[in-house]
Amino acid sequence: MAEAHQAVAFQFTVSPEGVDLRLSHAALKQVYLAGLRSWKKKITRLRNSLVTGVFPASPASWLVMAAAILASQASRLDPSMGLIGKIKEHLPASAYLSEPARAGLGALAFATLLWLGLVVTMRGALRALLCYHGWMDEEHGHTSHATKFWLALVKIFAGRRPMLYSYQASLPRLPVPPIRDTVQRYLESVRPLLSDSHFQRAAALARDFERSLGPRLQWYLTLKSWWATNYVSDWWEEYVYLRSRGPLMVNSNYYAMDFLYVTPTPLQAARAGNVVHALLLYRRLLNREEIKPLMIQGTLPMCSAQYERMFNTTRVPGVEADSLQHRRDSRHVAVFHAGRFFRVGLYHGGRLLGPRELQAQFQRILDDPAPPAPGEETLAALTAGPREPWARARRTYFGSGRNQESLRVVEQAAFFVTLDTTEQGLLGPDPGRALDRYAKALLHGQCYDRWFDKSFTLIVFRNGKIGLNAEHSWADAPVMGHLWEYTLATDVFQLGYGRDGHCKGELDPSLPPPQKTAMGDPRGVPAGDPGLPASGPGPSRRRRFPHVRLQGLRQGADQEMPHQPRWLHPARPAAGALPGQREVLPDLRGRHDAAVPRGAHGDRPLLLHRVLQLRPRHDRLLPERRPASGPVPCGGRQAPGPVPPGHDGRGHRPTPLLPLRGLQVPGCGLPLPQGGAVRAVGPVNQPDPHPAASDLRPQEPPRLHLLRGRLRAGGR
Repeated sequence: MAEAHQAVAFQFTVSPEGVDLRLSHAALKQVYLAGLRSWKKKITRLRNSLVTGVFPASPASWLVMAAAILASQASRLDPSMGLIGKIKEHLPASAYLSEPARAGLGALAFATLLWLGLVVTMRGALRALLCYHGWMDEEHGHTSHATKFWLALVKIFAGRRPMLYSYQASLPRLPVPPIRDTVQRYLESVRPLLSDSHFQRAAALARDFERSLGPRLQWYLTLKSWWATNYVSDWWEEYVYLRSRGPLMVNSNYYAMDFLYVTPTPLQAARAGNVVHALLLYRRLLNREEIKPLMIQGTLPMCSAQYERMFNTTRVPGVEADSLQHRRDSRHVAVFHAGRFFRVGLYHGGRLLGPRELQAQFQRILDDPAPPAPGEETLAALTAGPREPWARARRTYFGSGRNQESLRVVEQAAFFVTLDTTEQGLLGPDPGRALDRYAKALLHGQCYDRWFDKSFTLIVFRNGKIGLNAEHSWADAPVMGHLWEYTLATDVFQLGYGRDGHCKGELDPSLPPPQKTAMGDPRGVPAGDPGLPASGPGPSRRRRFPHVRLQGLRQGADQEMPHQPRWLHPARPAAGALPGQREVLPDLRGRHDAAVPRGAHGDRPLLLHRVLQLRPRHDRLLPERRPASGPVPCGGRQAPGPVPPGHDGRGHRPTPLLPLRGLQVPGCGLPLPQGGAVRAVGPVNQPDPHPAASDLRPQEPPRLHLLRGRLRAGGR
């Protein structure tokens, strides 16, 4: 417990001889450095808020404007047409201000007002330009002159060197679609789920809703859209994700894989040290807002609001609804290995630990022979099961004492790390089965060795392979994809490893060892707690993960297939039933409008009736009725009809009807698709590709003949 003594800054004892005061200079130094780091972060946030608040202009442009106005005043020119004189008249009289000083203050005030007016004008012009969505319907390589002119205007008003959140105030608001359009889209969405008789009843109810209750709710949505940037994002997060009572493990969490053919080092601790350090470097860039926002075609900005809760976030279970707990900062990670929980500090002496020091910390955990406490090994399975039992167990067993402190270590960590005891990757003679095992290990593992409530869990296997398991309610997969691309590129190309496979850098011998938590203390959690940890593995055993290995794909390959917006049409993997599940209706997950701030999640389920036309064509090509093993072979053509969601800037279909779930409106009998109807549809997580890490760009031409199975670089 040496680290516990180091944490005490001073001690004093009272005796007959007097008061004995002992100071720990090392602890006082750590307190000083922690305070200094906190103030530096506050100053950085203040500076970033100032720079982002005036974008697309910059503080330097204000200096140029003020210098130009002052120079014109010195040359006896008045570009303000008398406004500077009126401003000078309203300045308070003072004996300390001479007439030239008052004239200078008036010129600075005029320059500031003129500069702010230009900022508002440029931001409004950019927002108006981003409301145009006609470019989405054009084929690649056939850009119209109107779209080219529009792109040129966007580049002019978009500014230079944007920060991560620079475009947030310039993105257009999400408009409310007309009530008739909402009802029509609702009927198209539920048509594949209902029989003819039930659909006729739903259509009658929908028309009655359109005439009676619909206009009043439409007015409420319009009022909210006037003062909220996105009128549906908070409702979508609450009613679709946080109020879901099913297990996160098989219903919403998703995974990301490592390089398939390359393993930089076979040492588990070394790979963990490099990857954790790369993740922390990304967090530093995120806190400083130095990450460039994702841009469509390098011109159109995407919303960056989902980046805010990437780190230091956990999902707290509740009986009726969960909540997301986000902290501004965290100085440690929680580590799980062989049934034990550890706390690993990330800073020492006011600096971030290097890869070699993190490797030493993880190696200490791997070498620790201490067995897990009773009930500790399978405790994390509570996060894999239904939400209500986990919420009740959390309130009963983790409300006080050591269990509460240990739970805080996990929930307040920057992220969760699992040092897995298995080996994964392309092992054995059958690569397909190896990828299936790899995917299962990333998605659920043993169901008790992942903390599914954390924003993401880093998984490091015994042979050096890594992966991610991410919680879905706080952000979509493209955000984690950006993080993962940066992490892999930094791990291999920037940090690297020595010839012996160990991390590079120096090791500080005074580094305190990791702290083992008291999670699962028998005085708090009975070892035979009523079967809650066993609630996770059931659904996971029924999951199958079809994969295909794609080689030689390079950036820009989609431009060589001009007949499709993307070279893998989203309807292709959606038109067949997922293997390992019962026969289900096809699922098409529509794209959300990337230029809408704080938009709802982009992989929402949309059941389009026109996709059903692809299913018989796909079945005829199969020798027998069996789960589909590949994308629908459409012969290079698009699915019948366009994919409307996200192409008109109005979001997707179910959102205008979300208030019905929370308002409990009496007399409204619309059969909203939820519960078993939604779960009957196989989930297809297919985020849109965006170039994030420029270091990962294979140069060989794509081998499209390899597209005989399903593409899965990650999923759920």
